[in-house]
Amino acid sequence: MGVGTVWFVGAGPGDPELITVKGRDLIARAGAILFAGSLVNEAATRWAPPGCLIADSKDMTLEQMSAWLIANAARCDTVVRLQTGDPALYGTLIELVQPLDAAGVPVAVVPGVSSAMASAAAAVESFTLPEVTQTTIFTRVEGRTPMPDGEDLAALATHRCTLCIFLSITLLNKVEAGLRAAGWAEDAPMLVVHKASWPGEERIVRGTLATIKQQCRDAGIVSQAMVIASPTLGARHWPELARSKLYDPSFTHRFRKATT
Repeated sequence: MGVGTVWFVGAGPGDPELITVKGRDLIARAGAILFAGSLVNEAATRWAPPGCLIADSKDMTLEQMSAWLIANAARCDTVVRLQTGDPALYGTLIELVQPLDAAGVPVAVVPGVSSAMASAAAAVESFTLPEVTQTTIFTRVEGRTPMPDGEDLAALATHRCTLCIFLSITLLNKVEAGLRAAGWAEDAPMLVVHKASWPGEERIVRGTLATIKQQCRDAGIVSQAMVIASPTLGARHWPELARSKLYDPSFTHRFRKATT
């Protein structure tokens, strides 16, 4: 047997049914699956065929994970690395791909649903609204991983757009400080979603810049949570919205002429 391909598959945010059809089909023909058990719902491996080798990477180092993938690519046509959300977001994708490239192992990536998207869906919120914001920033605050120059939250928050703040639920004091430094009001709406889409485990906390930290503390939310700050939060209940031009009867485009 020649060298198999290692597929980096986005397992989605938690609900195993949110994996893509392509990802599910790869699992169904995989000879070996390495999943991130600390973040990926093990139910996502339920489509694996009989005899498939399934391993949890939560106690592995990067070197051990790379060695496992390389070893199994030598015996299987299809090896799947199941990663939480989308592999391109905080997924150590390139760190794992480099050793595979060096070993001559082919790689491919299947995108997945991010926890940011699942959080907005859970809360029935939109990241963008006409004449409110047309921009969404995916970021985090500095913890043990430093932030590059110019990417601190205070700088990003000056844009007053939607901010999806990953990996920062235990650093809400820094989140609050960054938003305040950028001039966000104390009553600015905030949203925290814990384990977005996980069946029976999802929790939604709505608050403001002034209250969200205590609300999360009271709820005992200390891990696997998306923090969203946005001027669009709560728009479902606004009495008036600026309409999208695409569907406005006064707007002409190549599929429809204006009627008013």
